Amino acid sequence: MKCGKCLGQLEIIRMCRKIRMQCKSCGRKYQIHEIADQLDPETEKILERYTAIIYD
Repeated sequence: MKCGKCLGQLEIIRMCRKIRMQCKSCGRKYQIHEIADQLDPETEKILERYTAIIYD
């Protein structure tokens, strides 16, 4: 997935009870609900492991 700000690569960041996506280039963090409509199949597969990711 690509960052909406700089088009850098997004990675999944797990923090205690929170899941976020963070850009490797600019460092911007996204809550999952902000980019849920843009998730690619690979990222969706990874996120399936976690519960309540949208409401954290």
